[in-house]
Amino acid sequence: MEQINRIELRGLVGNVNTQTYSQGKVCHFTVATNYAYKDKTGSPVIETTWHYVTAWESKGICDLVRIVKGAKVYVCGRLKTQKFTGSDGLERTSYDVLASRVVSIDDDEVLNYEM
Repeated sequence: MEQINRIELRGLVGNVNTQTYSQGKVCHFTVATNYAYKDKTGSPVIETTWHYVTAWESKGICDLVRIVKGAKVYVCGRLKTQKFTGSDGLERTSYDVLASRVVSIDDDEVLNYEM
């Protein structure tokens, strides 16, 4: 049986933190995605979810200087969970996307998300 751990996101960049190491550059950033629906009364509701993404500079990753707050991006990668104990003593779980592909989306550009 084939096992798959894959996530695809298309949304807007929030916070960005780029660091340089001896192995290269790594960019930690957030991506906001929206889900629109109507509630029981018929009123429109937009639900925003924030995703934490880590992208190492490599083939398939756009130039990291293009990842700026408010930029539109497409991210493909795998989901990684990590458990830790917070400063308040409670056990927490974080969900991070380890990106294998990041594409900066321009409004005028027609994108082809070939894998």
